[in-house]
Order: sequence, then C-alpha cells, then structure tokens
Amino acid sequence: MSHYHAVVWLDHAEARVMHIAPDDVEKSVVHPTQPHRHLHHRRGLTHDDAVGSGRAPEDQAYYHEVIEALAGAQEILVVGPGQAKLALIKHAAAHDPLVAQKIVGVETVDHPSDGQLVAYARKYFVAKDRML
Repeated sequence: MSHYHAVVWLDHAEARVMHIAPDDVEKSVVHPTQPHRHLHHRRGLTHDDAVGSGRAPEDQAYYHEVIEALAGAQEILVVGPGQAKLALIKHAAAHDPLVAQKIVGVETVDHPSDGQLVAYARKYFVAKDRML
C-alpha cells in the first residue's frame, strides 16, 4: 500500500484499518483469533473470576496483525473507544518500533461509520500538517 496516512479504529473485538489518499481509501478489517471476554458480570464475580486481575490477557497476535495491516503508512492515527488503542501502541513499541515511530496521534472515538472515520482522519491530518 502506497498511502501516506492511515487510521486504525479498534476495540478488543475488531480493528478497522484505513489507508487514506486524497482520492482513495483502502480498508481492511482484523479480528482477534479469540474473542475478548469480560470476566466481570453484573451480578458479581464467580469464584474462578475472583482469582487474578479480572481481565483476559491481551491478544498479542491480534495486535501483531493490526500492525501488519498498517504496513506502508508513514503517519498513523490510532483511535477507539477504550483501552485497546493503548495496548496496540504498547505492542508496537515493544515489537515493532519502526511502526511505533509512525504513530502521530491517539484519540478517543466512539463507534464511527467508515465514512465518519475517514473524514475524522483527514481532518486530523490536515490540522496536524498545519501545525508543522
């Protein structure tokens, strides 16, 4: 992919990667190999859940696939509603520092449509470029 900018929206269930050019967008979707499980229940913890942190371990293979989907981008915006975006950045720093250096922004964004995500990223990159 020869697009300069990329945006990835992710949570623990899905990552939508968009490589953005002025007149083109290439989209890919990455899903974790194992669905993320919430161990806390509204009615309380089970005995098994009480042991440990109460969270499922991060799916490192999922983050690796997301990093691979971002290949070729020179500037990357990472967005999402929760902690998965921070886990992706941590994974990139530990396992692919060249990609980590290309991450230029991290934003909290709820659940946009693909069109809204592309528009948000384009606006972000234009504003970022103006600041330089």
